[in-house]
Amino acid sequence: MKINTKKKLLYFAIVIVPIIITSILFFNYQINKEETKNKTHAEWVASIHQRQWDSYINKIVSTLNILSLSIQTNIDSPEEIDQLLRKVFTNERIYGGLFLLDNNGKTIAGVNDTYDSIDISDEDYIVEVVNSKDLVISNKEEVLSNGQKVIGIAMPIVNQHNRLDSIITAYLRVDYLINITKMLSSEENIAIMNDQKERILYINEGATIGENVISTPIDRLPWTIVVELAEPNIWNIVKSKIWILLFFIVIFHLFYMIIVLYYQRKTREEEAKQNEIQKLELVGNLAASSAHEIRNPLTGIKGLIQLLSEKYQDQQDQLYFSIIQKEIMRINEIVSQFLILGKPTAQIKDKMNIKSIIAELNPLIISEANLYNVKYIEKIPEQDIYILGIADQMKQVLLNLTKNALEAMENGGQLELSVQRIHSNVMITIIDNGIGMSSQQLKKIFEPFHTSKETGTGLGLVVCKRIIESFNGEIHISSREKKGTKVNIILPIME
Repeated sequence: MKINTKKKLLYFAIVIVPIIITSILFFNYQINKEETKNKTHAEWVASIHQRQWDSYINKIVSTLNILSLSIQTNIDSPEEIDQLLRKVFTNERIYGGLFLLDNNGKTIAGVNDTYDSIDISDEDYIVEVVNSKDLVISNKEEVLSNGQKVIGIAMPIVNQHNRLDSIITAYLRVDYLINITKMLSSEENIAIMNDQKERILYINEGATIGENVISTPIDRLPWTIVVELAEPNIWNIVKSKIWILLFFIVIFHLFYMIIVLYYQRKTREEEAKQNEIQKLELVGNLAASSAHEIRNPLTGIKGLIQLLSEKYQDQQDQLYFSIIQKEIMRINEIVSQFLILGKPTAQIKDKMNIKSIIAELNPLIISEANLYNVKYIEKIPEQDIYILGIADQMKQVLLNLTKNALEAMENGGQLELSVQRIHSNVMITIIDNGIGMSSQQLKKIFEPFHTSKETGTGLGLVVCKRIIESFNGEIHISSREKKGTKVNIILPIME
């Protein structure tokens, strides 16, 4: 139950939470990207309409300028003026009407049959023209008697003394302006706003001044083109990017599986380590309870064999007695290793000199090296180096390691033993150029009862590691097949 809860929490932390956060960040990025794209498009649409409106207004102003010059030439001929107005009106579909007003805003000529009944002298833009003597366009729609919506534009005609002679007025058809706007962009919500922020005309649903719009002023008019920004279509974004979301889901699940496999592997390693510890404890308990009982009969057997060897002097019998003695010594050695595994700190640690210990062992190592035709080299510093431990056990470690090195060089070779001080530690290094070990063998060298020797117990290196660790040290072994083996022992120096 506890493991399932941990797995659920791990799955939630590694898969669910990252997917949610990644999805939010990713889709937020996509929405921002879409908003930027829509803004750029709206700015482009607004600029297109701005140029189009500027073009039409310039064209209308140019036409009214030409009309004003022609009217000034034919001011005394109303019929000529009517024909001129009608001709312009017929050629340009944008006009809903053309009129000539006197300097008081009264209609005196026009293209509409009922122009004599039209009185626009009170319109704001006409009053403004009379006062300012400048081109003015209406800020609101007007509805003619035929129901047509128009926007008025008025241009003053002044004489050489800068006095207002008359006013030429044009009605611009709202439906025509809307159709032109729709031809350029039929999908966007667009509105034309006056300087009072009122909509003069619009297409589709139009737009209002706010945050989600792009506003662009028209150069020749106090008007503004307002284009509404399109809202990002989240559903379309999700549909188009769903494969990326699936990719994220797969990646996080793979990552979760890797983490789970890693933890399972670590758990197996911990279990294996615990099994080894339990195995060592079992061996230790067995050693503690039975080592003395084994040694007592061994002592008796050894003594009796010694007596028999003195009684029977036959050469064949002596050979048998020597073999029995060697086997008894071997059993005694194994029992001693069991005792160390069981109680590695049973003895009292004391200050010991590494240099002196190696000096005492050198005769034994040199003797063994000569038997194996191995050249022995030692590199020992001149100064004394002291550590805290048990001298006999340290000797056992060094002898065990040098013996392993010599046995790995059956056809001769070189054995090197060096000691060097590294800060507050001493490192003892044993190097041979023997047969070496494979990576698989190297992984199992500290497992109890694992040995590559025919007569080995598989406890030698385990005992060495237990002794070194009881001295608060470390032992590291590296090896390559047919290249040799290197053992590093690191121990804290006792100042």
